[in-house]
Amino acid sequence: METSSVSKWVLLFLLLLQMGVQKIQCTVTYDNKAIVINGQRRILISGSIHYPRSTPEMWEDLIMKAKEGGLDVIETYVFWNVHEPSPGNYNFEGRYDLVRFLKTVQKAGLYAHLRIGPYVCAEWNFGGFPVWLKYVPGISFRTDNEPFKRAMKGFTEKIVNMMKSEKLFESEGGPIILSQIENEYGSIGKALGGAGYNYMTWAAKMAVGLGTGVPWVMCKQEDAPDPIINTCNGFYCDAFSPNKPYKPTIWTEAWSGWFTEFGGPVHERPVQDLAFGVARFIQKGGSFFNYYMYHGGTNFGRSAGGPFITTSYDYDAPLDEYGLIRQPKYGHLKELHKAIKQCEPALVSADPTVTSLGNLQQAHVFSSESGHCAAFLANYNPNNAAKVMFNNMHYTLPPWSISILPDCTNVVFNTAKVGVQSTQMEMLPTNTDLFTWETYNEDLTTADDSSTFTVTGLLEQVNVTRDNSDYLWYSTNVEVSSSESFLRGGEHPKLLVQSTGHALHVFVNGELSGSAFGTRENRRITYKEKVNLRPGNNKISLLSVAMGLPNIGGHYETWETGVTGPVALYGLDQGKQDLSWAKWTYQVGLKGEAMDVISANHMSSVAWLQGSLIAQKQQPLTWHKASFNAPEGDEPLALDMSSMGKGQVWINGQSIGRYWTAYATGNCQGCHYAGTYRPPKCQLGCGQPTQRWYHVPRSWLKPTDNSLVLFEELGGDPTRISLVKRSTTTVCADMFEYHPNIKDWHIESYGKTQELHRPKVHLHCGPGLTISAIKFASFGTPLGTCGTFQQGTCHAPTSYDVIQKRCIGKETCVVTIANSNFGEDPCPNKLKRLTVEAVCAPSARG
Repeated sequence: METSSVSKWVLLFLLLLQMGVQKIQCTVTYDNKAIVINGQRRILISGSIHYPRSTPEMWEDLIMKAKEGGLDVIETYVFWNVHEPSPGNYNFEGRYDLVRFLKTVQKAGLYAHLRIGPYVCAEWNFGGFPVWLKYVPGISFRTDNEPFKRAMKGFTEKIVNMMKSEKLFESEGGPIILSQIENEYGSIGKALGGAGYNYMTWAAKMAVGLGTGVPWVMCKQEDAPDPIINTCNGFYCDAFSPNKPYKPTIWTEAWSGWFTEFGGPVHERPVQDLAFGVARFIQKGGSFFNYYMYHGGTNFGRSAGGPFITTSYDYDAPLDEYGLIRQPKYGHLKELHKAIKQCEPALVSADPTVTSLGNLQQAHVFSSESGHCAAFLANYNPNNAAKVMFNNMHYTLPPWSISILPDCTNVVFNTAKVGVQSTQMEMLPTNTDLFTWETYNEDLTTADDSSTFTVTGLLEQVNVTRDNSDYLWYSTNVEVSSSESFLRGGEHPKLLVQSTGHALHVFVNGELSGSAFGTRENRRITYKEKVNLRPGNNKISLLSVAMGLPNIGGHYETWETGVTGPVALYGLDQGKQDLSWAKWTYQVGLKGEAMDVISANHMSSVAWLQGSLIAQKQQPLTWHKASFNAPEGDEPLALDMSSMGKGQVWINGQSIGRYWTAYATGNCQGCHYAGTYRPPKCQLGCGQPTQRWYHVPRSWLKPTDNSLVLFEELGGDPTRISLVKRSTTTVCADMFEYHPNIKDWHIESYGKTQELHRPKVHLHCGPGLTISAIKFASFGTPLGTCGTFQQGTCHAPTSYDVIQKRCIGKETCVVTIANSNFGEDPCPNKLKRLTVEAVCAPSARG
């Protein structure tokens, strides 16, 4: 009896041990069709979520929403500059806790693609490189240069060894199935010739030699050597093929939108076109695609590169900057993912057979030996719908669309037909006021000798600041004779300043004389304005401001920033006076920065002044401080900074980023999904501030006595700053009585309605909100779009009553679309829709 019991335990132990061995002996390989995980080819759907662009408290929610949206993989860059801020000193805490992020991905049951780079681009400061790297003796970035290769290898090994120690590669039972070395190097390498090729092949060999047990990729690198997989980035990648016939076709960046720059418009990419691009990629044999971005997030602190990239990195992603679901983009892509997954057995087993269905129409058919069949019916015409014949059946294809038939018969999805809920988000006032405003003015008349130095000539900004601050002061003195003509009523002299800084503020004798700003297209600033000089000594102070270091281009580490000259006075009696080689005094950063005025513990040495006259005075170079209590609820929060000019802002000592009320210029003439997408095509916000609202993570707040500190460069009225909440105010749904993407041929071909899976309208308000009113409801043939719906010629009179009964007072409601729910059929033999617009309002609190 006892022996038998022991034997059972031994057998159980051996079984568990075997299961454990199986777990850690996972394999990831590839063939010409797909990534192969544990011997199984997979169609993999991925989305980029960058861990530093959100908070750890947001990660699980973001990742679970991604999983619910149909994703298999989370893709992220690794950001060298935040992890190694100084040589050999590492930071993997808080928003930089890469291991925690990946374990959250693993907990959700998803895979990960780790894009180590370590060059990332990503509209990130200095492309992800730490600035200290620039000062390694003899270094030259991203080329066959030993100091650079040594540093790059050291950081790459650091990350790989950390992942191995935590068993995070799939080969050890972890979530990481792919890694990337370098990033979009192809064009840079070609320009460098042999040195570029040698560096690229070295990087590939170095990465493979680290023995991760999972494949490595290089994006936009057509000559990537085996076994590296070369991949595609872009708005469309259906024309891409890997450089060897035994490699899978991978799209590492399917751009879901575009980034935003201060002074420019906000870019949107219609979800119909994004879905069309993905379907084109899959029908051509693609097996892995990644949305860049799936959640863009926020460029907290001074992390935005470019320069001139906004603090918001929303990217028109399926999950918006605040982590809320953006509809209909999220929902429509979710339906696309379901359709693709239904096709997976055929997609991974067969190559497509392509058949012409018309001048601009094609069928891609995947037929496997095991009997699986999937078809993609494409209409590339951006202007006209097309009626096509496929498998002896008629299908109608909207313009610029693809229909997906997982069984080669039934259409379950069409890229142009959006049948999911759409939402309208608003920034609403909170119940919190900012109070006890205080100010501190930067003193421009005195200098702390210990923090300044004087040299002859103009110095490059980053060489002086080492990017420890956005700000560098250049100051010199000019003697003006009392006999100068302009002092007796003549025309005032002009000061010329040429700068490669991103913004420039000119002060003469402590008074702001004027400002000038560059753009991403033209980083060179020319300031030439009249200045008020006085007899005797005059102090000219130039505050050069960086808006993020460059992140892209050949040897961008050599690009200059700051007042590079010339600097000259024109209009004095002796003519031009060149100041470029005068004695200049330099001060890195602001005095407020040095005195830690942003400190959350109120221990800074600044003597703050009560701010009762702030609104009337609006001085430049002024620090402002206020206190506030955390608002009720759990909606995402933001600061409305539209009353301010330009500067930076901190909450409880943590920077939420740079702000700038720069007004957007562009071409905001509407948008249609059909036709090739490029960023100039669909623009919003012209004539409005490029960015008005700045994300305040709730996890950064205490219940009471939160500190808001901001530095204002130009002026502005901080008393009009408000804390707002991002809420879903309106939700709309527009769904056909059969799945909107199952074509009319079901009725035309058979003469009567078949019993099909009945679709449902889903209405969902955000956290803490419920459906308070129904603005529109119609089962029939309604017209218009969300916000402008109207009844059509066919309308069920019971529409409002049915929706109100099911939905009022609920956060979520579901209504099946069927005649039986609305009484008699309002128009027999017509394909009907249920269209609803509902109002979301805060839930009643007990």
